[in-house]
Amino acid sequence: MGRLFGTDGVRGLANGEITAELALQLSSGAARVLGARTQGRPLAVVGRDPRASGEFLEAAVVAGLAGAGMDVLLAGVIPTPGLAYLVADEGADLGVMISASHNPMPDNGIKFFSAGGRKLPDRVEDEIETILEESWQRPVADAVGRVRELDNATARYVQHLVDAVPHSLEGLRIVVDCAHGAASDVAPDALRRAGAEVTAIHATPDGLNINDGCGSTHMGDLAAAVVELGADAGIAHDGDADRCLAVDATGQLVDGDQIMAILALAMRDAGELARDTVVATVMSNLGFGLAMEQAGIEVVRTAVGDRYVLEEMLEHGYSLGGEQSGHIVVADQATTGDGVLTALLLLSRMAATGRSLQQLASVMTRLPQVLLNVPDVDRSRLDDPGVLDEVARVEAELGGAGRVLLRPSGTEPLVRIMVEAPTEAQASAAADAIAGVVRDRLSLPR
Repeated sequence: MGRLFGTDGVRGLANGEITAELALQLSSGAARVLGARTQGRPLAVVGRDPRASGEFLEAAVVAGLAGAGMDVLLAGVIPTPGLAYLVADEGADLGVMISASHNPMPDNGIKFFSAGGRKLPDRVEDEIETILEESWQRPVADAVGRVRELDNATARYVQHLVDAVPHSLEGLRIVVDCAHGAASDVAPDALRRAGAEVTAIHATPDGLNINDGCGSTHMGDLAAAVVELGADAGIAHDGDADRCLAVDATGQLVDGDQIMAILALAMRDAGELARDTVVATVMSNLGFGLAMEQAGIEVVRTAVGDRYVLEEMLEHGYSLGGEQSGHIVVADQATTGDGVLTALLLLSRMAATGRSLQQLASVMTRLPQVLLNVPDVDRSRLDDPGVLDEVARVEAELGGAGRVLLRPSGTEPLVRIMVEAPTEAQASAAADAIAGVVRDRLSLPR
């Protein structure tokens, strides 16, 4: 069996790959690994998004935790960053979030957080996997864990969010797309309490409609609503609200790179951008790097995945990082990507400066970016001389006005190609040329 944990917990088809049995095993293993590191009776906080499958998976997770001797606080339906906040605020030893984030409803997943509300490093995940099949002495009698509801869980999280807003949002008219997800109550509440006039769409979760044609992976409804209502901006979250994307008053997308650029400048001006540095992934648009260079801000790039952004931030003490997809981490306020916090800080910058979102986002120009997947190829042979020569040819042709990125899929026999160039036509032509060479040189035998 391959490694269970991916870049963001364990995820798959609910009751297919992600079964009650697996949920119980994983939570029991996590309780034994992390509970052994604390003195006294260990404590866990459990939350979930509104998916129907989260109901039975929550029961299994709680059984695994309590059966391993860990007390459990039930936070109910709450955004992933809200669960992380509560783990830290409660001084808990473990957090478990049951969510498949932006995935469609049939999927679900399990994410673990350690003390302080931080995602687990690879070595701890590996330790949990290692002990899943081991025999162990189960606690009995008064050593089993106790379970209770965590009072006012979402209210505490909302208060934390509102307290983090540096400037009132009074006067701003906002549309928020909640993806029928975990932030359907939290996001509109936090925005209103921060002073904005709010219209919420896709905010009636029924367990089946999460991410269904809405939220941060489907921006059309939000853009249309902002234009129709004459709103100042629109905010989109995904199912567990660890992402934030936006649209300006004209309905144009403002992606994670642009949001990071806006926040980087705001934090620098406030003296809050540690070492005048922001952390991004290799997928971040070249236009972001050029804008930050012009502003005197250094960009450190990591592998794709918000966990790698977080690791870099923690290791070097950076205060801002994120991904083009809208996972943005503000280290002084959160231990993981927080979509609602990101929205509040972005809108606060609008209110403080009196500038529109379109004006703020113009600090960077997105270069056209083309992404291609080349399937049925040997992803381990990206050092093939013919492939390297073609990449070098394209890079020389683009000069400093574009870039090429090739990376293997982590799970499938395919290679991902990204090309950025001054025009869409140039980027497409370059990506197609490289894809042709990859197919010719690396195709797997049939």
